[in-house]
Amino acid sequence: MKTFTKFASLTTGALLAMSTAAAAQDCPIKVGVLHSLSGTMAISETTLKDTMLMLVEQQNAAGGLLGCEVEAVVVDPASDWPLFAEKTRELLTVNEVDVIFGAWTSVSRKSALPVLEELNGLMFYPVQYEGEESSRNVFYTGAAPNQQAIPAVDYFLEELGVEKFALLGTDYVYPRTTNNILEQYLLDAGIPEEDIFVNYTPFSHSDWATIVSDVVALGEDGKQVGVISTINGDANIGFYKELAAAGVSADDLPVVAFSVGEEELSGLDTTNLVGHLAAWNYFMSADTEANAEFISAWHDFIGNTDRVTNDPMEAHYIGFNMWVNAVTEAGTTDVDAVREAMWGQEFPNLTGGMAVMGANHHLAKPVLIGEITADGQFDIISQTSEVPGDAWTDFLPESAVLTSDWQELGCGMYNTETSTCVQLTSNY
Repeated sequence: MKTFTKFASLTTGALLAMSTAAAAQDCPIKVGVLHSLSGTMAISETTLKDTMLMLVEQQNAAGGLLGCEVEAVVVDPASDWPLFAEKTRELLTVNEVDVIFGAWTSVSRKSALPVLEELNGLMFYPVQYEGEESSRNVFYTGAAPNQQAIPAVDYFLEELGVEKFALLGTDYVYPRTTNNILEQYLLDAGIPEEDIFVNYTPFSHSDWATIVSDVVALGEDGKQVGVISTINGDANIGFYKELAAAGVSADDLPVVAFSVGEEELSGLDTTNLVGHLAAWNYFMSADTEANAEFISAWHDFIGNTDRVTNDPMEAHYIGFNMWVNAVTEAGTTDVDAVREAMWGQEFPNLTGGMAVMGANHHLAKPVLIGEITADGQFDIISQTSEVPGDAWTDFLPESAVLTSDWQELGCGMYNTETSTCVQLTSNY
């Protein structure tokens, strides 16, 4: 596996090699930032744009990359899913960026994917997602279901004794696929089908009274009910407000969320949310020196000590630094060379472990469960060692036979039964 190096600590010989590479490298090196700055997802994505600007500024302060200044090129796809494809094409053909960091929702990533594959662009995707994908043109630095959703269900089953499950999600790819996986996982765990309630709502949904009432009614027989939430964006505000209005506490009906972190909680009165849970791979409350340094740097950059950090920010931090090290190792920003240099890259995460990039383009990450506290932070109540991310789940029959290995097999969708590689498309 490749070890990490800081740019500032490079040897004289390495710097010389880099200055030679710079002669062949077009400057500046351009980093595309593809995050919604308006629309329903701006509540989550604007901070990721700011994170990328901070990381680019830090890299330039450390000497740039391959002897070049790094330039961030920011576009706003405006929470408009088809616009992600258009803006991806603009970044690659008009702005001629060397790499893209961006997207939040799976529908936005899947919108960009055909363009990335057509033009051989490279994107780092920083948000937890449903899995069931492995593109040669994407590195997935957020969690796959086995690194977030399944461990959260295990916590409900083993620690909280939950017997009935309400799977509540926003109506798009990520919640639907994740919940398909979780339904099968729960059935395999012995939860009867009638004790699994599934509901989907549109983006920005605001009227939660009936849904919350239906979920509460699930527990009328005395069984413990738990909510698995894949609700995304600003719809979370209405959902948690309705829980509070209904007088539902975490003891009565615990909720574990996969899309609610510190940034989303900063806009809520958390008084009545204390004890509800979230599953991520990072929390701002992680007590490590690296995290303290990251938070301090963020506050200095943003000029506001009240601004929080969150999991997708750490994913961008890891992904950007791995990309920098891969470019340094390859001596070029050429996508094919950087892709090969990415396999096996290691970089310290902010919770005390080491992130490792797999040949399936997914990171090994720890799984953390956190309880919401009154100040809008999370008390970390469970943490695992690094778990390799699975591109394909074992809990859907059509996926259980698939594996991804771009390094040895040169395939992201390899059928282990037929020993054949399935051609990846934007519709898989």
